[in-house]
Amino acid sequence: QVQLVESGGGLVQAGGSLRLSCVASGSFFSITTMGWYRQAPGKQRELVTTIRSGGRTNYADSVQGRFTISRDNAKNTVYLRMNSLKPEDTAVYYCVADDCSGVGCSRYWGQGTQVTVSS
Repeated sequence: QVQLVESGGGLVQAGGSLRLSCVASGSFFSITTMGWYRQAPGKQRELVTTIRSGGRTNYADSVQGRFTISRDNAKNTVYLRMNSLKPEDTAVYYCVADDCSGVGCSRYWGQGTQVTVSS
């Protein structure tokens, strides 16, 4: 089992920045992909960004150029630096991690952290 704990959310004005962190702990085989999803009120959960253990990244078009994902494999931690925040970035942000063994992968989710961007 993998436990994911996010931190760093909060209230920020439009144009501001925040950094989210997510630490993975527990018993696992090998955490490969880590990333972030978000869910705004009344909307479906959507992918924000992912990063593989080798460093390859993927971003949603809506955050490309503004958000940066990074990870520290030694600390099992993933970060999300969010710049030039917009009111439409307001959402609960969820950390995800894929734990993979020889028979497949399981995806784990954090509890979420609220990000609110005021106009």
